[in-house]
Amino acid sequence: MTDAHVRARGGAGGGQKRDLSYPPLPQPLTVPVYDNHTHMEIADGVGDGGDGPLEYPEHLDRAEQVGVRGVVQVGTDLATSQWSAALAAREPRVLAAVALHPNEAPVLDEQGLLDEHLAGIRELAALPRVRAVGETGLDFFRTGDDGRAAQVRSFEEHIRIAKEHDLALTIHDRDAHDAVVEVLERVGAPERTVFHCFSGGPELARLCAERGWYMSFAGTVTFKNAQNLRDALHVAPRHLVMVETDAPFLTPTPFRGRPNAPYLVPLTLRSMADTLGTDPAMLAEQIASNTEAVYGSWDDEPVSVGA
Repeated sequence: MTDAHVRARGGAGGGQKRDLSYPPLPQPLTVPVYDNHTHMEIADGVGDGGDGPLEYPEHLDRAEQVGVRGVVQVGTDLATSQWSAALAAREPRVLAAVALHPNEAPVLDEQGLLDEHLAGIRELAALPRVRAVGETGLDFFRTGDDGRAAQVRSFEEHIRIAKEHDLALTIHDRDAHDAVVEVLERVGAPERTVFHCFSGGPELARLCAERGWYMSFAGTVTFKNAQNLRDALHVAPRHLVMVETDAPFLTPTPFRGRPNAPYLVPLTLRSMADTLGTDPAMLAEQIASNTEAVYGSWDDEPVSVGA
């Protein structure tokens, strides 16, 4: 696990033993979709009595078997953003998003490295198969008052980078709904803005709908205690809805607590369809169209065969 995700998720896990094996493959979707937010570089401790971490080809092969035709591989610091961009450049099933996670910003600022790393993100954003700037935003759960100014400054600069390169913006919003909206409205949101792992309720969903911001639902929408997310899903216009894993985190029911992977998207999508009382194939078709509207086509030829 990267330092960024230790800070983002609050540690690499406690001492309690849990099942760390990957869940079985779900029933394939009849209409293919995309996982628009995943972190394939992270093992997340998998291997302690489980299958062991999967290499990215295995992730992608399993996903393809169940109707997940491509992924957006998301960076959280300069190193993982470089890895994500390099993978997208050689793997046709992958597009990349690059950014410094909000919880990285105060750390880099203290080290005097924030501007240098933001410059590195700006360079990566110019690459043809980098299609989003993210995940960026605000996280008031892990960062206290003393680190918020750095988070806001980093977020503002990521917004500018996305607009400079006409890229989508992928938002990380944890316990910071009002502040995220304030920054987006003050700086000016990019044309394609995605609330990754949507965590608000109906009120935020209505606000996003009014502004044309996309809402991406993760495995959390399947959790028993997440009725607010299902209520938000009912409010969200279908043309603004997407699906993601945020793998290896947030594994959908009934495998919560085990490692997540792009091939588990069908579980979340079918749960969303059930919540909405709609046919999974119809929802998948809409979500696939939405995802391509945000990121463009996966079919553009990779530009490099290097590592």
